[in-house]
Amino acid sequence: MPTYVVTGGAGFIGSNFVRLALASRPDLRIVDIDLLTYAGNLENLEGLPDGRHTFIRADITDPEAIRKAVPADADALINFAAETHVDRSILGPLAFARTNVLGTQVLLDVAREKKVRRFVQVSTDEVYGSLLPGEEPFAEGHPLAPSSPYAASKAGADLLVLAAHHTYGQNVGITRCSNNYGPYQFPEKLIPLMLSNALEDKPLPVYGDGRQVRDWIHTDDHSRAIMAVVEGGRTGRIYNIGSQSERYNIDVVGLILKTLGKSDSLIRHVTDRPGHDRRYAIDPARIRDELGWQAEVPFEEGLAGTIQWYRDHQDWWRRIKDGTYREFYAKWYGGR
Repeated sequence: MPTYVVTGGAGFIGSNFVRLALASRPDLRIVDIDLLTYAGNLENLEGLPDGRHTFIRADITDPEAIRKAVPADADALINFAAETHVDRSILGPLAFARTNVLGTQVLLDVAREKKVRRFVQVSTDEVYGSLLPGEEPFAEGHPLAPSSPYAASKAGADLLVLAAHHTYGQNVGITRCSNNYGPYQFPEKLIPLMLSNALEDKPLPVYGDGRQVRDWIHTDDHSRAIMAVVEGGRTGRIYNIGSQSERYNIDVVGLILKTLGKSDSLIRHVTDRPGHDRRYAIDPARIRDELGWQAEVPFEEGLAGTIQWYRDHQDWWRRIKDGTYREFYAKWYGGR
């Protein structure tokens, strides 16, 4: 039975990948490693097939724990585990350097020791920095110019992965994706935050003028792209993943409110965050031409499905917002 090791598999993108991978590959076994920090949630993994999914709680910065968790000769290790929220990285950058940089190096070392056949690093388009209006979308050769501690830590991790390939001949791949949305997303990111606040008739905090541009991709499309890179990507290769679906943040917020039948008066423009990137856009030509992947979920259709999921799963996000999230929310947005 083929075995994939997935780190960060109880988080948003990781859990959606685990679900898609197990559903599309009936012969696949997944060893799922997650520390269950604030954004990891075992509820995200409910209902997975017995016998093909094993969950292990472990810290990717702990070499001994990872050495015990990773089986020898696994077919792939896919690293989703990361601190990911830009706002949190501004408040506490050290945690991002520890998890995203040190943790990636530990995983590379253990994967090499255990003779894992392929290592795929799940990265982000934010390592490229910001684009001006009219500039060409990011291609894989675009210079790294991260603007936040989060993006810088992910860029550092990417460089360690490439170094492992060049120095040790390790079979690696890197994916850099645009903004994800879909089920199970922790309600601090734009779409689930606006959605959950609107459902509670609470103010929707929008940074600055809200005209930051993001290329939105449904998490199922992202998961399919990662599977394509795991199974067919060239070693040492970077693959950008995007849906070429650029939207202003304020327009996304407006569409959420319109779909929910809520008033635009809920929008509250707040002071923009430091170093906020203005525009991201991805050129997915390489993954399309080499691996035959392309996005399948139109944004309006995917957003409508996501909105319905959050309406149907209010217990899920209400339990999250009742805990440590509320403390962070007050600390970050208070006084803005």
